[in-house]
Amino acid sequence: MFTRRRFLEGSLGAVAVLGGCTAEGQSAGTPLPIPELVDARKQNGAISLVAAEGEHAFVPGRPTGTYGFSAPYLGPVVRVHKGDEVEFTVENRLDRGTTAHWHGVLVPAALDGGPHVLIPPGGIWRPVLKIDQPETTAWYHSHPHGDTGRQVYRGLAGLMIVEDGVGERLGLPRTYGIDDLPIILQDRQLDEKGALVYNNGGPSRMMGMRGNTLVVNGAISPFAKVPRGLVRLRLLNAANARNFDLRFADGRTFHVIASDGGYLPAPVGMTSLIIAPSERFEVLVDFSDGKVAVLETAPDDNMVRGMGGGMMAGMMESVGGELLRFEPHSASAAAAKTIPTALVALATSDPERAVRRRRVSLDMGPAMMRGQGAGGGMRMGGGMGPPMGINGQVYDMGRIDFAPRLGDTEIWEVTPNMMAHPFHVHGVIFNVLSIGGKAPASHLAGGKDTILLSEPAELLMTFTQPATSDFPFMLHCHILEHEDGGMMGQYTTA
Repeated sequence: MFTRRRFLEGSLGAVAVLGGCTAEGQSAGTPLPIPELVDARKQNGAISLVAAEGEHAFVPGRPTGTYGFSAPYLGPVVRVHKGDEVEFTVENRLDRGTTAHWHGVLVPAALDGGPHVLIPPGGIWRPVLKIDQPETTAWYHSHPHGDTGRQVYRGLAGLMIVEDGVGERLGLPRTYGIDDLPIILQDRQLDEKGALVYNNGGPSRMMGMRGNTLVVNGAISPFAKVPRGLVRLRLLNAANARNFDLRFADGRTFHVIASDGGYLPAPVGMTSLIIAPSERFEVLVDFSDGKVAVLETAPDDNMVRGMGGGMMAGMMESVGGELLRFEPHSASAAAAKTIPTALVALATSDPERAVRRRRVSLDMGPAMMRGQGAGGGMRMGGGMGPPMGINGQVYDMGRIDFAPRLGDTEIWEVTPNMMAHPFHVHGVIFNVLSIGGKAPASHLAGGKDTILLSEPAELLMTFTQPATSDFPFMLHCHILEHEDGGMMGQYTTA
């Protein structure tokens, strides 16, 4: 792995070594693991997931204890279709409670899989989800209060694909595992024996759990054989805390076609892309030149940028380097060769429709000390580290923080404190009106459910899903140790 100092040197070296090579003869290493695809329509509308312990070897020959959904580590890619009803059966074979949160899928809060829908050890949960939203890449992961970080870190996560036929009409790559690839990005702390290490105290509580090893679909620096032409990458940042600053070693342009809520109006050409925890982006990459291409990440400086570096910047060293090597092969030509000029027209985001503004402050450390927790007191968020909260209050499962009305549109003014935070809201797909007083970048113009904030932002959201005091929706920082530590609130749609 490369540290901050060595990253640019390493990138230039990768270009020199690989930039002019063709795929043939470049297959040393680990093939990219492709999770099983489970299509609800091919399963008669029924999907079964089992949360259980397993073993996975990040380092070949050195297995370590993990969790997974119907797999030793991570879970299958679940594909559902707009207009269908899908019955899920989620069985918990762990020795502690868990949940299955359908992150980015618009369903009522009672079916959302948040901390109020805890599946006890040996228990089974059978939600029926009515799929009613545009085509998108979502995901699912465990979400028990106080233990989300550890459970996701050990592997309880997987991709979901919602289809409505638009991608097919646009002629986008869609042959799963060939020119349509799931790319689950994580970092993991491995000891000298290759064993998984998790620690949510001290620096990890403050900055989130970060690792010394970069992994893609559970593999270290794998390679993927791809056809010559356009390939679609469904990118998910499933790390607990780190941002990935993605680019190709040869500087090639790729095109972002979708984010959390679905397609953009038009492809956005980029040479680098920051993806925060829980964000998803779909990108098209052209491999028609036949050259090997290395996807890499710069070290994650973004978390401390909003704090100006200093003490926190030196507490945890961020790694960068190679994530995944793509090897085009001459025997296979991609089905798609032309990038569409237009994608999907977005619904107009009209701030005038907002019936109210709300202020949301993501607080930690000194910012929390200026407020008070529930009952007038202040408590630590669990473990060693500063207290965490929303609007000066540590999360309380029995407290409702906001109560917008079903069908209303609101503007939320969200302010991050001390550092950048990926802010996530359950139950809505929102639009970013501004960040730091400026319009968002083009690749953030579509629907979002998570946004990385180092400056105040205005978010426009319309509440279409019911939520009650028994089953509220969550709003929280998606640095999972911050979430577990209390930087989470909840709302109903009364």
